[in-house]
Amino acid sequence: MSTELVRVTREGLVATVQLSHPPVNAISQDVLDGLLETFRALQQDEDVRVVVLTGEGAFFSAGADLASAAQTGPLALMRRGREVYRELSGFPKPVIASVNGLCVGGGLELALLADLRICAKTARFGQPEINLGIIPGWGGTQRLPAAIGQQRAAELILSGRLMRAEEAEAAGLVLKSYPDDELRDQARNLARRLAEKPPLALAAAKAALRAWADEGAATGHLSEGDAMERLTQTQDAAEGVMAFLQKRKPQFTGR
Repeated sequence: MSTELVRVTREGLVATVQLSHPPVNAISQDVLDGLLETFRALQQDEDVRVVVLTGEGAFFSAGADLASAAQTGPLALMRRGREVYRELSGFPKPVIASVNGLCVGGGLELALLADLRICAKTARFGQPEINLGIIPGWGGTQRLPAAIGQQRAAELILSGRLMRAEEAEAAGLVLKSYPDDELRDQARNLARRLAEKPPLALAAAKAALRAWADEGAATGHLSEGDAMERLTQTQDAAEGVMAFLQKRKPQFTGR
């Protein structure tokens, strides 16, 4: 499942996906292909319930690989990025972005695909594309306002400035920031807690939340209702109720 540029490690029901494209984990076409291959495999793997997404070294990702784009043509990279991010946005299992350093441009747009984001105190966030005469093209103008509100997103995108970890936490871009040496353990602990939950319900909750964000409240309510009806008929729902009544820990199987 691992590729040279996208590495996967497993611990129980949690898979960690790490960008490994030094020195700054820039996102090239090869990285995009590696991400797509990796997440397709993880989607099919029933032994994986939660994914942690992070970067190697001191960078989460500095964004699109402009050096490789200069050789192959920037338009091809931009189009491929849109295609891959669009497919990744439909990944059904919970994804936690563990932002370990600089997270800008296409790197921030990748982190915005995650359901939950935490970061190191030294992390920095931004959409600096305006400084290059372009704008975010992999979902930043749509997902960043959903995460932090229209005004804050507009200011970041129009100014191209960087946001520090404490500001990102206050704005709601990340759930919480941690000292650098605690981030990995905090991400692992959060992922483990989620992995204990019933996988069918996790996927349904994620889908309903995304329906609201992408298509509005009316569609979100329909998605929620349909999912709730399906879930009441599952073995996991019966197990959850029985465990509650018997005052024991439930054993969810994804059925």
